[in-house]
Amino acid sequence: MQHISDCLHEQLVRYNWVGFYLIDKKDPKVLVLGPFSGADTPHTRIPLSQGLCGAAAATGKMVVVNDVSADPRYLMGSELTKSEIVAPVFVQNAWAQSLPVQSPALNRVAATLTINSYFKDTFDQEEREFVEGCSTLVGKYL
Repeated sequence: MQHISDCLHEQLVRYNWVGFYLIDKKDPKVLVLGPFSGADTPHTRIPLSQGLCGAAAATGKMVVVNDVSADPRYLMGSELTKSEIVAPVFVQNAWAQSLPVQSPALNRVAATLTINSYFKDTFDQEEREFVEGCSTLVGKYL
């Protein structure tokens, strides 16, 4: 996860923050900050009922906001961020059986891949498919 965060942050200059939030094994209704690249964030714990990350984890669906100022769910980490994408990371293993969110394929959300951009309208369909592919890759190794 750290390698993916670093690569995406370094290679795609429009991504100002890339990281993972993991379902807390002790409190599965909370996401905890995992590996990331970019500036420190004040959001080290996010309830599933809050923010764009919480929404993606709770629903098991990708959340794309191309103008964070227009979405009341957005938890400001940097006033420079203009758009954000959050992809759930699904796993299917023994550890996942205790996690709260289940997809139709019986996979479980174990984390989210979260990417912030300094630019509005960063996340078009091609970008969404790319981010989803990254989250799928991570899920295979969790």
